[in-house]
Amino acid sequence: MRKAKPKKRVILPDPVFNDQKVSKFVNHLMYDGKKNTSYEIFYNALDIVKAKMSNEEKSALEIWKQALDNITPQVEVKSRRIGGATFQVPTEIRPDRKESISMKNLILFARKRGGKTMADKLAAEIMDAFNNQGGAFKRKEDMHRMAEANRAFGHFSCLSYTFPSLRDCQTSRIPSSA
Repeated sequence: MRKAKPKKRVILPDPVFNDQKVSKFVNHLMYDGKKNTSYEIFYNALDIVKAKMSNEEKSALEIWKQALDNITPQVEVKSRRIGGATFQVPTEIRPDRKESISMKNLILFARKRGGKTMADKLAAEIMDAFNNQGGAFKRKEDMHRMAEANRAFGHFSCLSYTFPSLRDCQTSRIPSSA
């Protein structure tokens, strides 16, 4: 294990919306260090979203943020080896990891979509995520379903490898899906 935690890098906000979340998303979207191309794709996608969802009272950035919230998972399953058997143990996700997973899923399923340009694909996936549908939303639902199915192993999430005592555990760690 490390002696000291690595320092968090400061991410500068994007030039148009002055938002750090946008910069993180663009960094995930970027290929081969081409950040300007990535910004161009993102802003074009938001323009397409704004044009297609003009009946919404929210701005394109608010729609994108709501779409990210809709596809953000709350729990995930981690493999845990206990007594010779491997269990899928549901665990809560740290907030920074939640954000990262949702951004990566949105980009992954946008790339898999059919469409002419990446901006079109990304805009379509953002609109689907905003409406609680699409590939990224399905991925979140699958993660929650797996955690729900393995809820019985939730008490293993706090066991340590050296001191496996059930007294210290809280068995109700998994939030109920609402």
